[in-house]
Amino acid sequence: VSCRQSLSMEQRDLLSSGNIGTSNQPLPNATAALVLGIISLVGIFCYGIVGLTCGIIGLVLANKDRALYRAAPELYNPSSYSTSQAGRVCSIIGIVLSGVFLLFIIVYLIFVGTIISSLGLLR
Repeated sequence: VSCRQSLSMEQRDLLSSGNIGTSNQPLPNATAALVLGIISLVGIFCYGIVGLTCGIIGLVLANKDRALYRAAPELYNPSSYSTSQAGRVCSIIGIVLSGVFLLFIIVYLIFVGTIISSLGLLR
């Protein structure tokens, strides 16, 4: 009974309709989380900003799907859960690598700026 209280209105309607086991629906953001996770991996080389942004959005969407699936796994398709998890993993990798690349760019610019200012090239 306490599990039913934490379900969303849509999940309660699906449970009460008796469609459990007959047609599991996909998680709402599984494909979007995967696409954003892949874009975050590719976007690493856009100075890390594109990868970081897409990775964070993909991670948020994947975590929402994860919470939905854990609340009522009988309502959702297990393959869409794996798609969402793959998007989550890609997003985490994209966030970490984008953060490292962005940090490298910042350190590089500070290093180059220090060299330029110490040589007196900027006046």
